[in-house]
Amino acid sequence: MMTNAEKIFTFINEHAQKTDKLYLEGVIDVCNNWLEGKEVPTLAEPVTKEEIRRGLQLAILNGMKQQAQVNHQMTPDSIGMLLAHITSKLMQDQSAVTILDPAVGTGNLLYTVMNYMPVESIAFAVEIDDLLVRLAALTAELLEQEVSFIVQDALRPLFIDPVDVVVTDVPVGYYPDDDNALNYQLMPSEGHSYAHHLFIEQSLKHTKPGGYALFIVPENLFESEHAAQLHEFLKKESIIRAVLQLPTSLFKNAALQKSILVLQKPSEQIKTTPEVLLAKVPNMSNKEAMAGFLQDFDLWVRQNE
Repeated sequence: MMTNAEKIFTFINEHAQKTDKLYLEGVIDVCNNWLEGKEVPTLAEPVTKEEIRRGLQLAILNGMKQQAQVNHQMTPDSIGMLLAHITSKLMQDQSAVTILDPAVGTGNLLYTVMNYMPVESIAFAVEIDDLLVRLAALTAELLEQEVSFIVQDALRPLFIDPVDVVVTDVPVGYYPDDDNALNYQLMPSEGHSYAHHLFIEQSLKHTKPGGYALFIVPENLFESEHAAQLHEFLKKESIIRAVLQLPTSLFKNAALQKSILVLQKPSEQIKTTPEVLLAKVPNMSNKEAMAGFLQDFDLWVRQNE
């Protein structure tokens, strides 16, 4: 018997394949028809937001394989779920939460976090790719999540109020606009700037004092070129709360290894530098080891908040 997520994928996939458009354009048409009530999947009640997200994710991933582009990448569900747990624990004492994802893509990471948030949340999402924004916006409507989209280069000025938490899978590589990069402290004196460094600076700029910024970053973030400049910036502009090395089993290539970096924006209430959590995330297929890791993380939050 198919799950609701599988039924949603099958429904979208069958209808998207019937059109003479590109697959992802077909996905957009199917989702629009679903929202308008013209064609809807037959699902077992009750239907959860996570079931809808997973079904849509499968369809979008299928389309991305057919229309492969460098900027069309989706954060793996296993990483998204871990980040959702971390964020929900850090935000659990809030009555409501504002979130920013400055590199939202199709929104899969953002919606995973919002679906697991224990309190009401609203989000701001930035993305320059029009197709990805259309997919993300339709997903937000189907999930009934309150998200405001900004279609632009996220490293240009963002006219949004500071948020409680930033969550993003930072784009990695050189940033091509040297003129705009001059507006950042992390623009090096020679050569091009790293986009992932600038995204960290931009994110902290839009985080409330005492708020958090959580990033999926290259594992060699503090070992690469300009790492010394980044480290000095972080010491001045943030408090490093945690660095969590993700398991190698998640990555086909060791060069693509990632970690989770958790920063906090300094505030008058934070009088001392809290303990930094340095840890390796166990193999996520090992349920017992993961349960132990999450318990240890939850204990660290209770002891350090």
